Amino acid sequence: MRTSDTTAAEESRAEADTVRGAGALLQTWRLLRRDQLGMLGLVLVVIMVGSAIFADLIVPYDPTQIMVGPRMAPPSWDHLLGTDHLGRDTLSRVIAGGQVAFLVALASLGAALSFGLLLGLTAGFGPQWLDNGFLLLFDGVRAFPVIIFGLATVTLLGPSLWTVIFVVAVTSIPIYARIVRTQTQAMKNNEFIVAERAMGAGTPRILGVHVLPNVIGPLLILASMDVPLVITTEAGLSFLGMGVRPPTPSWGTILNDGYSYIRNSPWPVIAGGIPIVITTLGFTFLGEALRDIFDPKLRKDL
Repeated sequence: MRTSDTTAAEESRAEADTVRGAGALLQTWRLLRRDQLGMLGLVLVVIMVGSAIFADLIVPYDPTQIMVGPRMAPPSWDHLLGTDHLGRDTLSRVIAGGQVAFLVALASLGAALSFGLLLGLTAGFGPQWLDNGFLLLFDGVRAFPVIIFGLATVTLLGPSLWTVIFVVAVTSIPIYARIVRTQTQAMKNNEFIVAERAMGAGTPRILGVHVLPNVIGPLLILASMDVPLVITTEAGLSFLGMGVRPPTPSWGTILNDGYSYIRNSPWPVIAGGIPIVITTLGFTFLGEALRDIFDPKLRKDL
């Protein structure tokens, strides 16, 4: 009898959590719809991410095929963004380049968030000597400029997509780790944490049940606002010839190719810069709107 009562209570608790989660999502959507810039950012993000996911289906030409059209041609009905110096369709290369940009962003930020959470929770909840050691490590990594660190790493490991992901992940880990550390230290002396300790709860339970849910939300919002920075870093390394190798399309290599022939035609440079601008605006607007919704100090018009 007791077992059946316990099972019923657990099922009831799970249903309540599901309803509460659905209500939170609905409330977030309602608040987001009131923010015009936030909705604009959401539309831009959906367009850019959708075009990257379905790039293989929507590209009009093979992005690596040489001499699809005339070289350095201006925009036309056959080539909406013109062609580059090898006759490749620029629109196809821009769409396919989105796959590289978002792959770098997803992989590097995912790794940075995972390691940043682990190190930040350990530093914030651990002893003072461990916290000081992690702080020294974080500051040491952040002391190197990202581009300089990237150039040094590429020189040692060679230019490739995974080298770019490694560079971005390593330089981003200290940012998220310090944020998690600060929030963990602010929470670990709260009354409910002290009460959990008094009841015999272990450190893994306290961190997983009480601390992690309170730090993951702001961290995800920060990560969404860092997507343009990651994409710009990848484009910068590729522009310098230290990132994705040809003939793989990348927004940085499109800019590099267009810059070399800018006297002949400005269209490749314009085409390579437009998606970076759109992505930056989209994720910035959406991230700021979500920050205003989830941060009680900044929430408006409740």
